[in-house]
Amino acid sequence: MMLIESTIDDSVLLYKLNTAGDNGYYFSDGIGCKDIKIFSRFSGDYLQPFFESERLTIRKVNLPGCTEFLLAVNHFPSRLHWSGESQAFESTRLSSQIKRAEKDAGHKRTVLVGDLNMNPFHDGLVSANGLHGVMSSKIARRIARTVQGEDYPFFYNPMWNFFGDRTPGPPGTYYYNNAEHKVFFWNIFDQVLIRPELLDNFIADELRILESDGAHSLLSETGLPKGSDHLPILFKLDI
Repeated sequence: MMLIESTIDDSVLLYKLNTAGDNGYYFSDGIGCKDIKIFSRFSGDYLQPFFESERLTIRKVNLPGCTEFLLAVNHFPSRLHWSGESQAFESTRLSSQIKRAEKDAGHKRTVLVGDLNMNPFHDGLVSANGLHGVMSSKIARRIARTVQGEDYPFFYNPMWNFFGDRTPGPPGTYYYNNAEHKVFFWNIFDQVLIRPELLDNFIADELRILESDGAHSLLSETGLPKGSDHLPILFKLDI
């Protein structure tokens, strides 16, 4: 379970998790990124920080007998404070940090998840020197695209599938309405992106935007997020 900007004390949340069910949880502390909290059902020894900055933690997940992969969790700067152009420039830095971690790890089995504060169609998500997230897994399996003689690796971004009413859950993860001419109302800022090298491990049918915690609704009577301004997402990997 990955949380961003949680105001709940870590020990209190860990206690609640461990008294709510049969499965024990561990808190995996970071070394330089205190904004992101990770709780897992396995020891933090298997979820070691590999690279961290103020808004990014990259963990090497290395469970016994399982395929090692990198878990990158990011809290991207908000569009409430940054222009789209600034976000696009910053996304190139995020992309470089991920690619550098992949080089150090010796593989590109990476999943990126978090509050990216951009929609899947925004420049920072789709540009080649940004995160290069595409809506088609078939395209992503091409591994990379060449632009001006340089190869740029793909991410597969399955969150494209969750816009609008013809989806199994809410039409987005974040609702914003303002008295201006251009407004989307529902946005998908909370996303998971998968490198092609990890696509065979990604269970696409299990991905969803959560509208309940299993006992209580996360939506108000008008169908908008409550308790938090973002709705969480759930994804599964078979590793």
